[in-house]
Amino acid sequence: MKQNHLILLLLPTVVFSSFFLLKPEELTEDTYTTFDGYTINTLRTLYSQEKSNWPKPTLDKTAEDGFVDIGPLPKPTYPKHNPYSEEKVALGKRLFFDPILSKSNQIACASCHVPELGWGDGKRQSHGHNRQLGKRNAPTILNAGHWQTLFWDGRAPSIEAQALFPIQDPVEMNQNLDELVKELQSHETYPKLFKQAFPEKTISPETIGQAIATFERGINSQSNRFDHFVEGKETLLSDLEVEGLHLFRTKARCINCHNTPLFSDNKLHVTGLHQMGRPFEDLGKYNVTQDEADIAKFRTPSLRDVMYTGPWMHNGLFDDMFGIVALYDKAIPVGKKHPKKEYKLPFPEQSELLKPLHLTKREKEAVVAFMQAISSRPVFMTSPL
Repeated sequence: MKQNHLILLLLPTVVFSSFFLLKPEELTEDTYTTFDGYTINTLRTLYSQEKSNWPKPTLDKTAEDGFVDIGPLPKPTYPKHNPYSEEKVALGKRLFFDPILSKSNQIACASCHVPELGWGDGKRQSHGHNRQLGKRNAPTILNAGHWQTLFWDGRAPSIEAQALFPIQDPVEMNQNLDELVKELQSHETYPKLFKQAFPEKTISPETIGQAIATFERGINSQSNRFDHFVEGKETLLSDLEVEGLHLFRTKARCINCHNTPLFSDNKLHVTGLHQMGRPFEDLGKYNVTQDEADIAKFRTPSLRDVMYTGPWMHNGLFDDMFGIVALYDKAIPVGKKHPKKEYKLPFPEQSELLKPLHLTKREKEAVVAFMQAISSRPVFMTSPL
């Protein structure tokens, strides 16, 4: 049974019908024109040229600030306080795969961030210390070097800081950092590896975080068919994928949040999937700041390699991309306030970027096809242990 079935009682009938009854339309002839009159061949020519020739994106005023269009992803940069070195990468990789970071010595970073599973774990929610079930879906660490904040609620300002959160979390690895430092100091191998990576520093939470962060900055998506297509190889996308690209930037409005080459605006929004007052309630950034303005705000996930990083959303409740598109087409009605229900906190208003889209079945299928075009298969990586 699909995981979506877990939330049937939470979804109104209109969303249920969109999720499970919509069927992809068959492709039409080459002369098919889009909602705004473009032929697929014209779009293929425009999008495989310079961005200045692309059709204008459909952007709300609130999305225009800092907007950068989609395109190939550049290589990440390394911060001055933690510059790149091969020794740090080697140390960080070993730490990432080593369960020594957990109190039980049974859980590693790689337990929830598996290379062949898109650097997630393929689960709705991850299991941690003593098989405790976490509250959120383990996000992929692909392209981590391009994030401005980390975690679904944006609570970590850097990868270096993020790396230490799961180690200490009682539900995840449940490790005391001071105890971890002692364990690494008495290890037969780690003192030498730390000395090679940090000649002027000792084993500490700081150097642990810096080593793991240096390794993670090197975990990046491979170039996908979309990347090569917009660089001029105009035969790499199917007609349906080209239509999906155009819809992504226009009628489907995805570009309002999923912009930049990362396919994320690096911002936090209220999408309506907080489930306030329901069994899967999660108040997002509010849990960190206790600021009512942050209730139900979650970070926009990257869509690069998205077809290999499911299940999706902060709670992992969705395993059908066509259903997700159908949900956004209805402006996520599950996020509306119930008129007869009382709430302990102010009910969050959904982002004004969410609007009914009125997509046809074919258009929904085209958007999903484009999700495949921006997804490159995960690269297998063996453990160094």
